[in-house]
Amino acid sequence: MSNKDNKEQISRVAVNIFDQEYVLKGPEPPQYLENLAKLVDRKMKEVQHKNPSLSQFKVAVITALHLADEIAKIKAEYETLIQLIEEEKKV
Repeated sequence: MSNKDNKEQISRVAVNIFDQEYVLKGPEPPQYLENLAKLVDRKMKEVQHKNPSLSQFKVAVITALHLADEIAKIKAEYETLIQLIEEEKKV
């Protein structure tokens, strides 16, 4: 695959997260990138709503921690399910 082919598969979309505009680029469809931006925007606004005195930077860090926590919990649940499936296969 040539470099030109790689560039043709990259989506580029302008999004607004926490009142800041960003241009996201990636191999995913534009709608997927927009949905990610909406999720981050919504989470940041939730954190700000609960803690209105926090700086924008702290809101971003706390949001990142909340999302990392969600990922870690989902990953643990996934690993437990895989383990249960493997145990069922042995029976």
